[in-house]
Amino acid sequence: MSEILWTPPLDGTSRVEQLLARLADPGGPVFDDYADLWQWSVDEPGAFWQAIWQDFDIPSDGSPSPALADDAMPGAVWFPNVRLNYAEVMLRLPGRADDDVVVVARSQSRDDVHLTAAELRDQVARARAGLVAAGVGPGDRVAAYSPNVPETLVLLLAAASLGAVFSSCAPEFGTQSVIDRWQQIEPTVVLAVDGYVYGDKPIDRRDEVATIRAALPSIRTLVWLPYLDAASPGPDGSLTWADLTAEPGPLEFARVPFATPLYVLFSSGTTGLPKPIVHGHGGITIEHLKALSLHHDLGPADTFFWFSTTGWMMWNLLVSGLGVGSTIVLFDGNPAFPDLAALWRTAEDLELTYFGTSAPFLLQCRKQGLVPQDIADLSRLRGIGSTGAPLPAEGFHWVYDAVSPTAQLGSLSGGTDVCSGFVGSSPLVPVYAGEISCRLLGCAVEAYDEQARPLIGSLGELVITQPMPSMPLCFWNDPGGERLREAYFEMYPGVWRHGDWIEITSRGTAIIYGRSDSTINRGGVRMGTSEIYRAVLALDEIVDALVVDVPRAGTESWMALFVVLREDAELDDDLRAAITRRVREDCSPRHVPDDVFAVAAVPRTLSGKVLEVPVKRILAGAPPERAASRDSLANPEALDWFVEFARGGVPT
Repeated sequence: MSEILWTPPLDGTSRVEQLLARLADPGGPVFDDYADLWQWSVDEPGAFWQAIWQDFDIPSDGSPSPALADDAMPGAVWFPNVRLNYAEVMLRLPGRADDDVVVVARSQSRDDVHLTAAELRDQVARARAGLVAAGVGPGDRVAAYSPNVPETLVLLLAAASLGAVFSSCAPEFGTQSVIDRWQQIEPTVVLAVDGYVYGDKPIDRRDEVATIRAALPSIRTLVWLPYLDAASPGPDGSLTWADLTAEPGPLEFARVPFATPLYVLFSSGTTGLPKPIVHGHGGITIEHLKALSLHHDLGPADTFFWFSTTGWMMWNLLVSGLGVGSTIVLFDGNPAFPDLAALWRTAEDLELTYFGTSAPFLLQCRKQGLVPQDIADLSRLRGIGSTGAPLPAEGFHWVYDAVSPTAQLGSLSGGTDVCSGFVGSSPLVPVYAGEISCRLLGCAVEAYDEQARPLIGSLGELVITQPMPSMPLCFWNDPGGERLREAYFEMYPGVWRHGDWIEITSRGTAIIYGRSDSTINRGGVRMGTSEIYRAVLALDEIVDALVVDVPRAGTESWMALFVVLREDAELDDDLRAAITRRVREDCSPRHVPDDVFAVAAVPRTLSGKVLEVPVKRILAGAPPERAASRDSLANPEALDWFVEFARGGVPT
């Protein structure tokens, strides 16, 4: 049994406990525990989501009944009689007065920005008026090549208020990566920055903006944000952000059908064109309100932060914190500058109550021996979020030993595909070391074997057996839905296959083992790569790792481990023996790698995910240009080593 690191107080103060009380009075359903509540939410999804809708009193026209008119997957029909607007729900800012600060933006490119509720609404109204003047109407695409700054948030809300469709790319994206995305959706208005500062390094993006603009003839209006250099002149024919927002206007909202496109998020695009995933006003609104209020327990008294760029779905979840009345903190820059303590000092300075980040960041802090609670006052933290990769038990223990002994650690796993989580935390259940606390409400998560049978206590495919409101409306320009079905419903018709290995334990917790298409299979025993990383990264000499299992004709596959060494370390016989011993003891003898190689860096996507499958394909002989899109990578040069290695041939 894993160790319990946090126990819920169950004192009636959490929002989900208050929901349970309201559901039960008078004569409503009574649930003994979280497991009962979760079971009801997936057995009776229509009743559950209608209760959520009514509890949040979402501003809308029409009746919220039925909540689920058709439960087909794909093709579920949610709230067919409702009209609403995401921006209206967000700018309601429940529990906040006009002069309350609701947005705090910290940047390495300029001074802090604070926006009150009144100022945020005014900025959105002005941007809305500017978009109208630029000819933007319902269904038009509005895009942002800009960082996690208030202007990007304001543009999203202004576009949404009109029924336009939003999309964003972080400015560290390469030009081809942006073009590959936006050629598919053809934006008419694009917000772009001249550059940004990352740590202490200025990054000029003017040439990149020119290239993107030239490749996208759909752009009628380029909105210029001089972010790196306030005096930077805009390109010919552009408007400045100040021009766009110069005139006041009415703050109005076009209430649209539930399944109206709100924004397009893109898959990482490591192979082929990134998938343009269309999310709707209704699905995102109700899913984010549920997740942030009932699982993260956020409300008007909270200051909510999650480190993200505008190219990752966690940015979309972060800004929806406005919908539950929280103050949201936007951060742009290098999270490790001038050192790894910087964000923890920011947590003290801005009085954060919820600190969200990635598992690799937490593990890097642990690796460096950082003790955040010794260098910053973190007593206000009620919640710490981790996502982006599985967090091993060592990471859980480090959080409770070094960050906060009382905050609830919420390890979260989900995806861009639903712009939310499938499994995560709840104020009703304990935190076990190395395990994700629960399946989220309304998420019918199961572990399936090859015969589509649910498993408990064993590794299986992560599947969703009932629709969720935030599942994609469609892929852009996929009118027959073929690409959507191929992406999620090909293996198990009528059931969403996500592509992760998961184990559901007997107590209802979950363990994610990595992507199912990068699984290590040795002697018929399947293992997620996360278990091997957990073993290898426990060694002080190793700071990063990548493992692949490459098929070979006529014999067992070849398993290779690639490690990034600490600066003063050497991959000698002693370290190789230590790696072998650690993997054998922590995983199994079958999972000891056939070979270990030292590399300068592990290739990762722009959102920080390890590039296991493309590297596996390259080592199996696939042409590099077909295995991975370099513009989707944070460090494309790291892939070159593997391309050269593959040219020498995989050992036999």
